[in-house]
Amino acid sequence: MSKFESSIKHIPYPQTAVYAMLSDLSNLEKVRDKLPEDKIKDLSFDRDSLSISAPMGSVAMKIVEREEPKCIKFATTNSPIAANLWIQVVPEGDEACKMRLTIKADINPFIKGMVSKPLQEGLEKIADVLAMIPYNS
Repeated sequence: MSKFESSIKHIPYPQTAVYAMLSDLSNLEKVRDKLPEDKIKDLSFDRDSLSISAPMGSVAMKIVEREEPKCIKFATTNSPIAANLWIQVVPEGDEACKMRLTIKADINPFIKGMVSKPLQEGLEKIADVLAMIPYNS
């Protein structure tokens, strides 16, 4: 398994608000119009799963574990590669928090060199988008 981590994103909203929004994916409907269309293509979701078009193909993920208020774990249900994603949310005082995304992916060593950079860049873009959401909606 290969591991990729986003940079730490500082979010000016309480940990509980960020966790509440991200742990129920149907909340994305509230902020759909605020998501950058150039970075988010063909997004569809329900409470526990989401799908999106990515440069390497369609990706669908499902929440497999919620650890309130600090971690949400996803697993791919449709993807060119098997992967797990964690969203970790840690408090920074009462009114702010930090977030980091981690992906562990089962990548064939022969293609790792080709997909590592796009996967890391994609993870960073997802983290950027999540950090821009107004969590008081």
